[in-house]
Amino acid sequence: QQFSDTGSRKEHVKITSESKPGFLERLSETSGGMLMGLVTFLLSFYLLFTNEGRALRTAKSLDEGLSLVIPLDSIHSVSQQNEGRLVHLAGALSTSKPLFDPSYGLSIQAVKLKRHVEMYQWVEYEDSTEYEENGEIKKETKYSYNTEWKSEVVNSRNFDREIGHKNPSAMAVESFTAVSPNVQVGSFVLSNGLVDKIDNFKQLSLSNLEDPHADVTRGGDYFYHSENPRRPEVGDLRVSFFYAGLSGDDPHLGSADKVTVIARQRGDQLVPYHTKSGDVLQILYPGDLSVEEVFQKEHESNTMKTWALRAAGWLSMFVGISLMTRIFYTLVDWFPIVRDLVNIGLKAFAVCVATSLSLLTISIGWLFYRPLWALLIGLLSVVPIVIAKSRVPPKKQQ
Repeated sequence: QQFSDTGSRKEHVKITSESKPGFLERLSETSGGMLMGLVTFLLSFYLLFTNEGRALRTAKSLDEGLSLVIPLDSIHSVSQQNEGRLVHLAGALSTSKPLFDPSYGLSIQAVKLKRHVEMYQWVEYEDSTEYEENGEIKKETKYSYNTEWKSEVVNSRNFDREIGHKNPSAMAVESFTAVSPNVQVGSFVLSNGLVDKIDNFKQLSLSNLEDPHADVTRGGDYFYHSENPRRPEVGDLRVSFFYAGLSGDDPHLGSADKVTVIARQRGDQLVPYHTKSGDVLQILYPGDLSVEEVFQKEHESNTMKTWALRAAGWLSMFVGISLMTRIFYTLVDWFPIVRDLVNIGLKAFAVCVATSLSLLTISIGWLFYRPLWALLIGLLSVVPIVIAKSRVPPKKQQ
């Protein structure tokens, strides 16, 4: 084993070897992979089918909401005529009391205040390569160690070499997020679900604050628990702060943040609205947006989520088919040329079948909502198979 030292970075190489698995062992591993592939394959159907129903249900709920929503004339008075109805309003956030962190003498009028603590620790990185030598499979792993600021405790007991790279088991100061118990827009109180959507955190400048304790030093936008912040040691801490939803005018941060809300009015509270389609409308966006802009953003978000889940479903199906057909590769893996041809064929087969079955599953998901589109997508599902079949050369006439 070799060592090299470059500043705080240390490296060493470890070589392990094991006998090359025999045919029966490889076949056994492939059988286990086939079972896993079958589970992945079946889950992809569930993901694709339920995703289409969710997407169409969400789109229908948004259309229902758009047809029913009532823009409020004023956010400073509560009208009983809108009781139980879906309302739209926009205005500045307000909270009853500022949020404090007494340990660092910090307070801010905001919806959320996050204390972010990082510790200077050793971090292990692995870089492995495998090769065959004298009938054995050898694995050469290069372990490198570097000191970095990390927000989670890195367990050095799992390191290949803990000696010289030992981290503390806990942080002396913990991270936390404080949330205002009462958040309002005008005279309306936001539900917990709406408050959860206020998550556009910005780092708080500490330039106007003094060092809270003798053992804490401020450097830039961090408080350091370190004797020398320029040259930290393992175990030193640095603390930064983030806020979301500024709810009062601040001479350094500016005016209160504005938000747009669409929710059900219940007294002076804004709570979730349950649509006839079975979805819940409880929408909040930063800024001053019209009703049309809000629902357009929601439709765009629904479309992006739908396509992301479709891609995940197709990939799951492709992986499942690849694992289930891996046995054919294992049976010929001692013939290099045949093995490579079989591998290409299996990948092409997996792509075609996954694409066709994904489209067919999506069409079934649409069958109850839009039968015509379902039929068109169902017809489209046979295209990959037709293309693949057309590429097969016809048999020569005898």
